[in-house]
Amino acid sequence: MIKRFFDLWLALFAILFLIIPIVVVAIMVRLTSNGRALYWSDRIGRNNILFKMPKFRTMRINTPALATHLLQNPQLFLTPIGSFLRKSSLDELPQLWSIIKGDMSFVGPRPALFNQNDLIELRTKYGVDKLLPGLTGWAQVNGRDELPIPDKVTLDVDYMHNQSFYLDMKIIWLTFSKVLNRDGVHH
Repeated sequence: MIKRFFDLWLALFAILFLIIPIVVVAIMVRLTSNGRALYWSDRIGRNNILFKMPKFRTMRINTPALATHLLQNPQLFLTPIGSFLRKSSLDELPQLWSIIKGDMSFVGPRPALFNQNDLIELRTKYGVDKLLPGLTGWAQVNGRDELPIPDKVTLDVDYMHNQSFYLDMKIIWLTFSKVLNRDGVHH
């Protein structure tokens, strides 16, 4: 209950604080590529329930719905500002809506794509599927895109067993540091 209150309060504050960058990014996405500014991705939430997660669109229309690392040549699918949005994590800003709605938390395992069966299966096996997915998580601050799936799940399990307000604050702080340094982002 306290975590939900914190998430809601922080998300509302973040939207108010970041409204100008959110609007600017939305306009830039629309001006540099065809299609809508937002992409609604089918993701796996708590208890393996599917939900729609918004992101600023960084890929061209009709890009296959795969994890970026599974695409033959992901650079071919990126929009003109897609790489910058991903490296700066600005593409994640619309997920504040998912936090307000209650589909996500600020901290938790990153929500899997609907077709990442290996990740979903491992998380279910270890009970990680019971957690609300997060905008950031323990795996993100310990390797992000560089981690193989078993390592991500190990970190998710570690987070699950050690959840605390202090650990969440540490992860949020480390996330800011990683984003500013663009650590662990490949696409």
